[in-house]
Amino acid sequence: MEAFQFSEPVRERVITGIRLVCLFLFLYTAYAKIVDHDRFLRGLTRVHFVHGAAMYISWLVPFAEILASVFILIPQTAKWGLYAFISLMTLFTGYIISALIWEEKLPCHCGGAIEKLSWTQHLWFNLAFILLAIFALRLINSKYIFKKHKK
Repeated sequence: MEAFQFSEPVRERVITGIRLVCLFLFLYTAYAKIVDHDRFLRGLTRVHFVHGAAMYISWLVPFAEILASVFILIPQTAKWGLYAFISLMTLFTGYIISALIWEEKLPCHCGGAIEKLSWTQHLWFNLAFILLAIFALRLINSKYIFKKHKK
């Protein structure tokens, strides 16, 4: 079924590592958006297709990132946290693609060091994190399949 075969301890470490990386990414960006909320809000108001909902989005995004991080952190809800992470990152990636297509000026208001990326680099960055989270979910799901077959 899988190209890679990990021992159970290695599989758990890889899953935990990916969970922590995803968790820290969202906590870092949520923190940056909250600490400099006015700048984040101003950036959103400059994007034509979201400016009408900028105030709501400016609070919803960091809240959603924190909530997904909490789910990722708790072992019993980590799987759902990774699904939320993938969903949000896919939404953010769609936002980037839309901005690349329709916006004349591309303001980045992601927060922190991530803003230093070009929009194309940001797109690849998001896709890499989506793939990492999908990989972690595959490992989690294969663990459950493995346990079923082992009995």
